[in-house]
Amino acid sequence: MKNLKLCESDYRFMCVIWEAEPLTSRHLVELCKNQLGWQKSTTYTTLKKLCEKGFAANEDTIVRSLIPKEQVQAYESERFVERAFGGSLPGFLASFLGGKTISDKDAAELMALINEHKEEHDD
Repeated sequence: MKNLKLCESDYRFMCVIWEAEPLTSRHLVELCKNQLGWQKSTTYTTLKKLCEKGFAANEDTIVRSLIPKEQVQAYESERFVERAFGGSLPGFLASFLGGKTISDKDAAELMALINEHKEEHDD
């Protein structure tokens, strides 16, 4: 899988793009100023860097993402579970839940996800 790692500031920048795309580079500058407190030069420098890395495109002053947010989130989540819990999803969930309870609706959604991704075995 392609390295989809983003530092915190680059991730926040991409979130601005994902939420508003497609958008003009001028509008991106305005959004970054309002949401991130960035100057125009910071926005353009970051945009250029992320275009070079293949995360975004700026064609004819129209900016759009090249990688979906969900793909970056999946990559980061997998890396986190691997690093912090040795790849153990049950270990992650046990730690995440701690002593908390979840609603019947959340439990049903989690069970549906588990069933959707369960390996098939011919027994």
